Parts: sequence; structure tokens; C-alpha cells
Amino acid sequence: MNHREKTPHPLVALIPVVILIVFLAVVISLFGSESLSGGSQIALLMGMAVCVCISMTVYRTPWHRFEQQIKKTLGDVSITLLILLCVGMLSGSWMISGIVPTLIYYGVQIMSPQFFLVSASVICAIVSLLSGSSWTTIATIGVALLGIGNALEISEAWTAGAIISGAYFGDKLSPLSDTTILASSATGTDLFTHIRYMMLTTVPTFVIALIIFMVAGLGNNGVTELQVEQYTEGLSNTFHISLWTLLVPLLTGVLIARRVPSLIVLFSSSIMAGIVALILQPHILCEVAGNENLTRGLAITYYGATAIDTGNAALNELISTGGMAGMLNTIWLILCAMCFGAVMVASGMIQSLTQVIVSWVRHRVSLVSSTVGTGIFLNLTTGDQFISIVLTADIFKEVYHNQGYETRLLSRTCEDAATVTSVLVPWNTCGMTQSTVLGVPTLTYLPYCFFNLFSPLMSIIVAAIGWRIVRKKE
Repeated sequence: MNHREKTPHPLVALIPVVILIVFLAVVISLFGSESLSGGSQIALLMGMAVCVCISMTVYRTPWHRFEQQIKKTLGDVSITLLILLCVGMLSGSWMISGIVPTLIYYGVQIMSPQFFLVSASVICAIVSLLSGSSWTTIATIGVALLGIGNALEISEAWTAGAIISGAYFGDKLSPLSDTTILASSATGTDLFTHIRYMMLTTVPTFVIALIIFMVAGLGNNGVTELQVEQYTEGLSNTFHISLWTLLVPLLTGVLIARRVPSLIVLFSSSIMAGIVALILQPHILCEVAGNENLTRGLAITYYGATAIDTGNAALNELISTGGMAGMLNTIWLILCAMCFGAVMVASGMIQSLTQVIVSWVRHRVSLVSSTVGTGIFLNLTTGDQFISIVLTADIFKEVYHNQGYETRLLSRTCEDAATVTSVLVPWNTCGMTQSTVLGVPTLTYLPYCFFNLFSPLMSIIVAAIGWRIVRKKE
């Protein structure tokens, strides 16, 4: 073998990963919840630098190979960055236009604290199933539900866990979902065969999560009538509460049902919310602008931070927004995470580490367990669920074929591992995005995302039982 083509030894390939983990541990200990504001980005760049140095000095990997992979990876994630900016526009405009305040106003009066968690999870599951996008679901109805949960004095961590569990359940089973389509196509599995086979692990896992949310919710005493009155009075005195504002979520739902791309849906919804703000909330726009210029107020709503005084400190914090500017730390982190993943792929270190995992395969349970472990490992090291799905499928496709298993087993396991665990990794695109959108740190909501935590385990359990797992017919 040519020295230039030599694959890094697995122990060498572990060095950048260990360096990254050490730096992240130091950053978290130093900065805590502020670690995503710059410290984590430095940790990712340090891991990237170590990977490049080893590859170029020891294995003579040319620099242009890293450049090409970085360009490709950043190109693949460019739409994601635009979606994030649109999510920032939407969060600001839905709040200032009175959409979210109206949902909170009626929600705290209608929803029971005891059944809120399970209701929130089911609502997000339905919306995500219809839209095919966990991101869109969390950025719209998820944000509103978090506000209602805060008003009902339910822990943000529990609420975020319920929202994310429901959103990822629906995303996983939706034929409109990009990850579902990607997993089926990357493994050569028919889309609806893939979805039907996923239900064997996905539905039981979601039922378990709902039972946990139900039991946990029964312990919520909720807020008193006086506290509900304080919230509703503060909102009605500040905003023009009107059911007309809910036309925007309704029209957004129509766009989703017509399978309009997420980027267009989010941008269009933001524009509609801006029009509603001009009509129903001109006094709020003037407060945001600091003068009588409504256009200035609307522009700030889209791109900057807003803080409205309702006379209630807790409510003030609830309705504050960050706009597009609030997404910049997340975008910065995504760029660094993508660069780290790109150089790990270009250097061959990812492939070296995953081949070690493949070598452990001896039977069905170890095959599925190795696939699950690889999907989670790639989410940790590449920082993106799409890369994780594709690489996992590529690595194990031949192994599943040689052992006589149908491709649907591989496609389901990829989703049970790579898709749902991505939101649990603080430096993964999903983890970074959802923590920013909901305003809840990844490590805070992680223990309560029961669907996401149990899905990989359910995949292994079903493989161990052998339920509906058959070999290919020759």
C-alpha cells in the first residue's frame, strides 16, 4: 500500500476525538451554560487542528483533500443555516405579532397541568407527522407549548423533553421527512416498507415515553387561579389578544400540508406574522423601535433582540426574543462542528474507527448493536445527522447483505440510532438548533427526551427477541 493511502490506526484516529472531549469538558467547567457562546467552537477547532496535523505530518495527506471535504460539507449544510435564520425571524415575529401570546393566553386557561406533558408530546407528534419536519414543529408549535408550560409552572426541561420526543416521533414516521427518505434511499429500501418496519420499534418506544409523561404530569399541582389571572391580565394589557392572529399558524399548516419546502414555509410565515404585527400590534412595534417608525420596529423584530415590559418579570422573560441575531452563536457552532467532521472524514479517521466496530459483529444482536453504536458515535464526531445516516448505511450495507438480512433492518436501525440521538448532542446541528430555539440547554433537556433515549435500546431489544427479523429469501 502506498504510504500516502495508508489508513490511520484506530488508536491514532481516537486522538482528535479525545482532544475534543477533553477541551469540551474544560469549556463546560469554565463557562457552564455559556459554553456554546464561543468556548465549544474553540474546542472543535482544536480537535480539527490536531486531526489535520497528524494526517499531514504522519500520513502525508494533502491539504487540498481537507479543503474539498470542508467545501462539500459546508455546502451541504448551507440550507440548514438559512433555515436557522428564518427560524430566528419566525420566533421574533410570532411573538411580537401576538400569535404566541394569544396561544399562551388561551392555553393556560384550557390545558390541564396534569395532562400538559402528554398533550404537548402528542400535539408535536401529529404536527411533525404531517409536516415531516421536527425542526419546523419545534420552531412553531413547540415554542408556543414551551411558553404555555412556563406559564403553568412546569419545568422547562420536562416540557422540552416532551416537545422533542413528540416531534422526533412524527418526523421519523413521516413520508415527507428528509431523514426518513435519506435512510431508505441510502440503504436501498422502499420508503413505505421502511416506515412500516420502523413502527415495530418506534410506536412501542413512544407509548413508553407517553406513559412516563403521563405519570410525571400527575404530580404537577399547577398554578393557582390567581397566577393564571396574572398571566392573562399581563398579556391582554400588553398585546391585542385576538383569534385573528391564529390565521398565521393556520395558513402555515396549509403550506406544510401542501408539502412546501421548510425554508419557504418559515420565511412565508414570518412575513405573514409581520403583516399581522403591523395591523394588530403597532404599539408593540413602536416600543421595539423606540420611536413611531413601524418599519424600524418590524425590522428589529426580524433581526434583533426584543424585550417588552408587561409588568410581570416572569412574563417579560417568557416573551423576549432574539431574532436572527440570536441564531448566530448556533450558526458559528455548526460551522465549526461541520469542519471537524469534514477533516475526520477526509483523513480516513472516521472510517478507521468504524471498521473496528464492524469487526466486532458476530451475530444479529451484535450487528444491530454495532450499527446503533456507530450511528451515535458519528453523531458525536461528525456533528450532523445526515452525515451519520449516510456513513452508517455505507459502512454496514455489505455486512447486512453478507449475513443475509433485508435492507429494511439496516434502514430502521440507522433511524433508531442516528436520527433520534442527534438532538441529544450539544455540538450536533440538531442539538444546537433545538436548544437555541427552545432556549433550553441540550444537557438540561437530554434526560427527559425519553423517546430519543429509548429508541436505540428498543432497536437492540427487538433484535435480541428476533421479532419480525427475517433473512432475505435467496
